[in-house]
Amino acid sequence: MPKEDDKYPDSTGRRRFVKGVVGSASLAGIGTAAAAGINSTTAQTGAGGGVTQFMAMENISGPAPRGMPQIPVEIDSEGYIKGVWPEVKTESQGGKEVKVAKMELGGKTYTSEWFQYCGVQTYPGVQPDADQDNYFRYSGNSKFEWQNEEVSEGDKIHIDDFEDYATWGNGIGQDGLGKPAQGTWRSQDVPPSGKMPIQVIRSTRIEEMAKDNEWLKASTQEGFVANLNKCTHFCCVPTFKGLSGSTVANAQNMIYCQCHQSVYDPFSIIEKSFVALPRPEE
Repeated sequence: MPKEDDKYPDSTGRRRFVKGVVGSASLAGIGTAAAAGINSTTAQTGAGGGVTQFMAMENISGPAPRGMPQIPVEIDSEGYIKGVWPEVKTESQGGKEVKVAKMELGGKTYTSEWFQYCGVQTYPGVQPDADQDNYFRYSGNSKFEWQNEEVSEGDKIHIDDFEDYATWGNGIGQDGLGKPAQGTWRSQDVPPSGKMPIQVIRSTRIEEMAKDNEWLKASTQEGFVANLNKCTHFCCVPTFKGLSGSTVANAQNMIYCQCHQSVYDPFSIIEKSFVALPRPEE
């Protein structure tokens, strides 16, 4: 029986969500060594969790505790764009066999744990062996007029949709920095609350950066870079050159989260660490 002053009794599931969001944000500020000391308390239930090294679009302003995780991309033979999903294998964790998604890519260890924050660890698509094809698909009600007019929700994102990427502009910030789109990943036939939001940008700057960077050479293609599009502060969905109000934070040429004015630089991909939350028991 919940206490009278308990706003969110266990039956609502609300308390668990709030603790997951706020807890993951506060843990992000803990150093790697200290985080290792609490690893056992953050990885008791499901697979994964604990201190995680990941590649991110750098947070340069605002309250967000860290960058948003990058998603490696590849383009298939027909020009459709996919997010690379790590190889699925079985490992022994805590005395039991569990499936994990992990691989070496561009000199880094890329795992599904990069995306185990902000409640995403509960999403169907983040399960290592989820029955998904990994293609990026357009979301509806985009912040970008071109996307709303030229493609439909659920369409697979195609390289031809970005032919004007070297000159594209929408009156926000500088033209020619790159052309963005909003979409979902590993989310076919998934309820809206469980869809993984992503953002794709095609830019000549990414092409140049990838020429002498091992990680970017392996994780980007034809100037395309992508990220899991959940602000690490409080899980809102930011946009690159999608909001005219971003000028208040001097973010008109950056990825801007309108909720609390966090700013991310899509052209600064850095290695960071955070304490990933474990995936729930299946």
